[in-house]
Amino acid sequence: MTTLPRLPILEAVSRHDPASTAVVHAASGRRFTYGELLGDVGRARDLLREARGGADLDGERIAFLVENSYDYVVTLLAVMAVRSIAVPLSPAFPAPELQYILSQSEASLLVSSAKFDLKAQQVLGKDLEARPAHLELPKHMGGGKREEVTWDDAGPGEAGMMLYTSGTTNRPKGVLLPQDVLTAQSRSLIEAWEYSPSDHLLHVLPIHHIHGTVNAVLTPLLAGSSIEFLFPFNADAVWRRLASPFLPTTNGHTSPSAANGHTSSSAAKDKITFFTVVPTVYSRLLSSYKLLSPELQAAASTAVSPEHMRLSISGSAALPTPVKAAWRDLSRGSVLLERYGMTEVGMALSCGLDQADRVDASVGWPLPSVQARLVDVDTNEVIPEGQDVDPTTGRERSGEIQLRGPTIFKEYWRNPTATASEFVPDPDGGRPWFKTGDVAVRRPVPAAAHAQPWTKGPLYFIQGRKSADIIKTGGEKVSALEVERELLSLPEVAEAAVVAVPSGKWGQKVGCVIVVDTDVVERWSPMDMRRALKGRLANYKIPQVMKVVDEIPRNAMGKINKKLLVQSVFKDEHSGDEM
Repeated sequence: MTTLPRLPILEAVSRHDPASTAVVHAASGRRFTYGELLGDVGRARDLLREARGGADLDGERIAFLVENSYDYVVTLLAVMAVRSIAVPLSPAFPAPELQYILSQSEASLLVSSAKFDLKAQQVLGKDLEARPAHLELPKHMGGGKREEVTWDDAGPGEAGMMLYTSGTTNRPKGVLLPQDVLTAQSRSLIEAWEYSPSDHLLHVLPIHHIHGTVNAVLTPLLAGSSIEFLFPFNADAVWRRLASPFLPTTNGHTSPSAANGHTSSSAAKDKITFFTVVPTVYSRLLSSYKLLSPELQAAASTAVSPEHMRLSISGSAALPTPVKAAWRDLSRGSVLLERYGMTEVGMALSCGLDQADRVDASVGWPLPSVQARLVDVDTNEVIPEGQDVDPTTGRERSGEIQLRGPTIFKEYWRNPTATASEFVPDPDGGRPWFKTGDVAVRRPVPAAAHAQPWTKGPLYFIQGRKSADIIKTGGEKVSALEVERELLSLPEVAEAAVVAVPSGKWGQKVGCVIVVDTDVVERWSPMDMRRALKGRLANYKIPQVMKVVDEIPRNAMGKINKKLLVQSVFKDEHSGDEM
C-alpha cells in the first residue's frame, strides 16, 4: 500500500488502465505500465526522504541528473510526491553551469542515476559553496506489480517544477511552475491537441525544457498516452523506428502493428501517432530521408502520413516554409502544426487540429484558458481586436504579445525585481499580464476552418523577439522572421539568420548570415541575394549586408543567439558608410 498526496497528475495515473503502457525504451524494448508506476514513485519518494534524514521536504528544491527514461518519469513524480520542487538538470551542461543552478535554486538534494553518478560527483566538487545531499537512485527494470494507493488529503503543498531560462542576455533565471500551473498547462493541451490513451508519442527532445517536459511527458501522462524515449536524437534511428511497424516481415506480410496500431508481440512495435519536435529535427529528417533504402523510404513515408501519425508538431523556433512544404510532400499530406510557447507560460498559442487551421507562418490562436493581447511597443497602448490595421498608413499594427491565465508561471526564483518587471497590472484588478517580449500581428484568415471551439477570431503571426528580431532601420520596422522565411524559400539557401547590425547611418541595418546549399550553387554573392529577393520584399527589408558561413550555431532547441551572432560575424560592420 502506497500513500501519496492528491496531485492531479498522480490521481490521473491511478485512473488509467493499469495494463496499458506508460513508458517504452526504444533501444531495449523494455515497457513499463501505468499499474507499476505509482508503486515505483512511492518507493523513490521514500528514498528521497531517507536521503535527507527524514526531513520535511515540502517546498525544498530537489535537482536531478537522470537520462530520458522511465527513471526520469519516476524521479520527477517522486519529487512532486514529496511536495518538493523538481529541478531537472541537463547532463550536457558543464559542471560550472550545473553548480550555478544548484546554488541559485538552493537545492537541498541532488539525485542522479547510475549513468550520471560521475557527473554528479563533479558537480558536487569543492567549488560548490552549499553542498546538497546526494542520492543515486536504483535503475528500474520493469515488470513490477500494481500497487494499491491511498491518498493523503493534506494537500499538494509547494509541489512543482523549476526550469531555468537559457540565459542569453543574463544569468539563467529559475522559472517556478507550481503544480496547479503545470496541471493547467497540460489540461489546456489535452483539450486543444486531444491527447488520449491511444496515442503513442516518440520522445527525442532534451528533457530540461518546457517542450520536452510538459508537452511530451506530463501531458501524455495526464491523458494516459504512451511515451517512447529515443534519445539522443539520431535521424537514421528515428526513421527506422517510425518505419518499423510498416516494414514487411520475413513471411512477406506487414508487421502486425501496422494493421492495428498495437500488438503485444515484443518483435513488433507500435506505430507512432504523436510527434513533437523543433524545426531543425524536421530539416535533418528531410535530409537523411534521401539516403534511406527505397523499402525504408516507403515505410517511413507511410508512418508519418496523416492516416497513421495523428499529429506532427513543430515549435520552439520558427518553422521555415520550405521545410513545412517538403514535410507535407514526404508525408503524403501531413501539415505540421505550429504553436508558440516559452518557459514562463508553457504553450500559449497554437494552430488547430483541422488541416485548414494550420495556416502557413501562423502560430494560431490563444489556447484554452489562455488570454492574449497585443500592446504597441512604442505607445504601450493595447491594440483592440479588429483594429489591427493603422487607418492612416494602411499597415498592420504590430505589438508585444502579453498573456495571462492559470498557465502563467508564479515567479522568477529569488528574483522579485525581475518578476515585477515582466508583469503589467490589470487596471480592473484581474490577473496581471505577462510581457513575453515577442512581437506579432493579428490577421483574419478567411480560409481557416475554425473547427474547434477555441480556434476563433484572427490568427497570430510572430514577427520575432522585440529585442532581437524587430529591426528598426531608417524609421521602418522589419521582421527578421519574415525576411528569413523569404531567404529560406530560395533554393540557394540552406540556413539563414536575419539580424540587426548596428549602423551609424540607419540606426540599425538588416543583415543576414546564411549557409549556402552547395548542391545548388558553389558561390553566392550579396548582389545575387538582393536580385533574388527584389520581387519578394520591399527594398527596405532586403538585407544590406550578408555573410556566408559554414554553420550557424544553435542551442539544443534549435534557437540562435542573435546578439552573439552579430558580435562574432559582423564585428567589422559597425560603421556609418553602408550602401
